[in-house]
Parts: sequence; structure tokens; C-alpha cells
Amino acid sequence: MRDTSTARLASYVAELRFDKLDEATVLATKRVLIDYLACVISGSAMPTPQIVRTYLAERGERPRAQVLGTGLRMSACSAALANGAAAHSLDFDDGHTRASAHPAGAIVSAALAYAEEVDASPRDLVTAIVAGYEVMLRVASAMHPLSASVGWHNTAVGGVIGSAASVASLARLDPDATRDAIGLATSFAGGLREYLDDGAEVKRLHPGKAARDGILCADLAKRGITGAVDALEGRHGLFSAMLHGKGEPAALTHGLGENAAIEQVYFKPYPCCRHFHSAIEAVLGLRAENELTPEQIDTVSVGLYAVGAKGHDSQRVRNFLEAQMSAPYAIAVALWYGKVVPDHFAEPVRDNPQIAALVRRVEVFVDEECEELYPKRRSGSIVIRLKDGRNLSRLILDPKGEGDNPMTNGDLYQKLTGCLSGTDFADDAPAIVETVNGIESLDTLDALLHLVGKDPSL
Repeated sequence: MRDTSTARLASYVAELRFDKLDEATVLATKRVLIDYLACVISGSAMPTPQIVRTYLAERGERPRAQVLGTGLRMSACSAALANGAAAHSLDFDDGHTRASAHPAGAIVSAALAYAEEVDASPRDLVTAIVAGYEVMLRVASAMHPLSASVGWHNTAVGGVIGSAASVASLARLDPDATRDAIGLATSFAGGLREYLDDGAEVKRLHPGKAARDGILCADLAKRGITGAVDALEGRHGLFSAMLHGKGEPAALTHGLGENAAIEQVYFKPYPCCRHFHSAIEAVLGLRAENELTPEQIDTVSVGLYAVGAKGHDSQRVRNFLEAQMSAPYAIAVALWYGKVVPDHFAEPVRDNPQIAALVRRVEVFVDEECEELYPKRRSGSIVIRLKDGRNLSRLILDPKGEGDNPMTNGDLYQKLTGCLSGTDFADDAPAIVETVNGIESLDTLDALLHLVGKDPSL
């Protein structure tokens, strides 16, 4: 096999086994699973995943994998699509700063559905998730921030490649077949950020599309269909086609196998775009410390890095997604309520004229210090100008959930409990946590799947 980045990633995936994983890597994977289940079960009630499930159910496929948060069972490909869409529907799912991508919706959705279809062991599922995260986040990191600046959504682009790797791990494909799976997935890679201009729901589908196509690519590779040998860096490969030969291809394999990428993901405390979480945190801190009320505020300046500022500075919020992608709206909500929760992006709050008036007083700019720190850190600065002439300011270097400001296990369990509140799974949070935390000791995935798939509704 030719020594290419694709081949080296494939060898890593094909050779990875559970007994090679560090304890910290296994713990990180359990945290990912808890956060993923919180997001997918709560997100399953949103309109887009409901439409997707109804469409897929009408196709009458063989029921092999669980659609989480429902009583439905579908093919692995369809379940992965449905679960991936649900996982991203509240924009509450995990992410990776350097890659600027959301891995769980793609990787866990593909791995869990395929693992159920082939009756894989819980240990093999954990291994596959680690492998998928590694490949996806390395590909996305090597492409970002150039990929985002020219319009590609890294979650969809890197997600299908990582999902194919994850499924290849579960299928125990050898290095050559795994390379084919990755090579095939690069030709399936795509996903545009144009949703930023109109709040289109297509963004919700990107992780699900990546998960579904990752299963397809790995299954086709298993059956002998070949992918390009140098699919990532080749003359007509991913970097050439999407980035005109630029990016950081060395990041694809540098230190491969040393520090697991899954240990570097962040978890979200707020259900909106991660780019302005530091700014939200700064505002909430200033509001609490100074006992601010909206009536005291004249204007607010939000300083972000360029990728965060451009496309997320709109004061127009006509739908749920536009509100989630708008820094001015999220800052206004934080100032008004002293917290930011999913219901704050719904129509009743968006239509509140007092909220709308506050949104118009929030402006976003590119902060030079934040720009210098990105993409290593997702910082944000705030200046609140009060009507009495005072200025209140704060810079947050790392938003809650990453870097020097991580979410604890207790934070994650609280998030799971909050997400399941009001659903048919409200009482199951402790059992889900206990089952996930002991996943390596389980003989099958049945206990976990029973906990997260008992609702008979669509």
C-alpha cells in the first residue's frame, strides 16, 4: 500500500483495538456518549428530524437499528441519518475548536446504528467512535479555517470521512479496505455554510448525511469497491478540489496515535453557535456581578475572531436557526433572562418587541486579540455601555466546556437531566449515566438501546 496520508489514517483505524486505548480516552468517549444522548433525545422532538423520520418510515425498510428517542427501527443508514439530524437540531452537540466541527452527530450516529445492525460489542463501539473522531477531526483541522472562509461546513465534509472510518473499524476492514472506505467518503464529502444567510434547516441534516454516507462508503468498500489511493492530498483530491491545494495537510498524521482527538472536544452549555459562547459567558458574568437590567443598557459591542464575527453578526432573526446563529440575538437573550436555554430561540421570544429592540443595540466586530488567538482558542470580548455613562468590559479566553474552563462530569449529567426534562425519558437520566459509565463491562448494547428508544411516537 502506498504511503499516503490516507493510507496512514487507514492503518491507524484498522489496527486500533479497545485494549490499546488509554483510560482517559475511554472516559472521554463515555462523556461524548452522555452528551450525544442528551442532544439526540431532546433534538428528536424538533420539526426537521420529525420530517426526516416520517419520510424514512414511509420507505418500509428492514428494521435493524434504533431511531433514538422513538420506538422506530430502520436500516442502519436511515437510523444514522435520522439520529444525526436529531443530534444537531438544537445546536447543542459537542465540537472541536481547531476543527470547527461537530463530531458526535456524524460519528456516534453512524457507529451506534451500524454496531446494532452487526451486533458489535460495546468495546468495539467505543473503539470505533475513537477512530472516527480521530479521522474526522484531523481532516477538518487540516482544512480549517480556510474551508469555512470559502463556504464549506467542516461537520459535513470531515464527518462523512470520519464516519466511514468508524464503520470500517466496526466491520474490521483491513488497511486496504479501510483506505478504500476513506477514499470513497472523500467523494461523498460536501456541505455548504450558505444556511448562515437565511437560517435554512439543511444545517441540521449535515451530521446525519455524513453518518448515513459513511456507512454506505464503508459497506461498499467491504464489498470491493475502491476509493482513490491519495484521496485527501492527491492531485485531484480533497485539498486540491476544496482548498485549491492549501490547508495544513501535515496535520492529517502528525502525532497520530499519541493524543486521542476525542479527548480534546468541547461540550456546549448553551444551545447556539459556539463562536460566541465566550461572549455569552462574559455578558452573563457582568450582568450578575453588576445586577444589570436591560433598561440600563445603551449599547453592547461583541468582539470575536473573523470566522465567528462574519456570518454571525446579523440582527435579523426570522426563524429558529437564524436566532441560534446570531450573536446579537444570543447576547440580547442572555442580558434579558440571565441564561440561555432552547426555548429562548423559539417564536414567542423572537417576536418579543423588547427583545428585538435590545438585539438592535448589539453590534459585532472583529477583535484583533481574539483573531490572533483563533483557531487555538475561541475567545470573545464584551463592552457594555450603560446609559449612565459607565462601560463594563470583559474578555473570556476559553468558553465553558473546553481549555482551562471544562465542563465537569456533574455539568454533563445536569445537561442530560435538563435535556430529558419534559420527555418520556425524564426519569432515565441516572440509568443512562450508569449504563454508559459501565459500557466496557456490558456484553451487548441492548441495555443502553432499551433506555433510549422506548417512545412509540414518531
